Amino acid sequence: MNIYSAIDLKNGKCVRLKQGDPNKETIYSESPVETAKRWTTIGTDWLHIVNLDGAFGNPDQAAKNVEAVQAILQSVTVPIEFGGGLRGLADVEQALTLGISRVVIGSLAVGQPQIMVDMLKRFGGERVALGLDVKDGQVATSGWQKLATTDALELVRLFQPAGLKYIIHTDISRDGMLSGVNLAASIALAQAGQGSYKVIVSGGVADLEDVRRVKAAENEGLEGLIIGKALYAGALDLADAMRLAHDKN
Repeated sequence: MNIYSAIDLKNGKCVRLKQGDPNKETIYSESPVETAKRWTTIGTDWLHIVNLDGAFGNPDQAAKNVEAVQAILQSVTVPIEFGGGLRGLADVEQALTLGISRVVIGSLAVGQPQIMVDMLKRFGGERVALGLDVKDGQVATSGWQKLATTDALELVRLFQPAGLKYIIHTDISRDGMLSGVNLAASIALAQAGQGSYKVIVSGGVADLEDVRRVKAAENEGLEGLIIGKALYAGALDLADAMRLAHDKN
C-alpha cells in the first residue's frame, strides 16, 4: 500500500483547510519545497499536491503555486500526483510535460465527462486519475464549493471503458478534521469496480490506527492512503505510517 503525503498550496504556501473551507486555513510552511524534502527524506511513496487556488479559480495565486510545484519537481525524485484547476487537455499536457507523474481531474470530469474520457484515452489511466470528492453522498466540484447532481457510481461507470485505473476518494466532511477515514465508503466504491480500478483513500486520517485499518483492507481494492493534517499536526509519524503500509505480513 502506498502512502501519499499531501501538500496543499495556497498563494505559494503550504496550508491545510478544514472540510475544504478556504476561510478555515492554517499555514504550515512558507516553503513548499522544504516540506516536500521533509516528507521525501523520510521516504514517502508519493507526494499528493493540490493547487487550491486553481481549484477555487484564483488565477494569479494559482500561478504562484505552479511555480512552487516546478521548484518541488527540481528538488525531489519521488512521483508527484497533482490536481486543482486543471481545465482541459492543454493543462494536463503541460503538467505531465513538467514531470508530474499523475494528474487528478475532479470538477472537469463531473462537468464535462467527455473531456475526461478523451484525457484517459490520450494519456492513459496510469497518468490521469479521477478525483471523487464526496460530501453527504453527493459529488462536490469547484474546490468543493458546489454539489453536483451526478451520482458518483454513474460517473465512474462513464470512465471505466476509457481505461480508468485510479480514483482518489475524499470524504469532504472529514478532510482536515482528524476524525478518521470513511473506510466503508472507499471499500464500497472499490468493490463496485470489480477490480477494474483501485481506490486511494483520502480525508480524515487521525492516527496510525487509520493506516492500520486501510492496510488491513488493502486487498479490497485500495491502492493507497493520502495523509495531510495528521502529518502537519504531529498526530502520526510518517516513518511509522510507512512501516505499517509496507508491512508484507
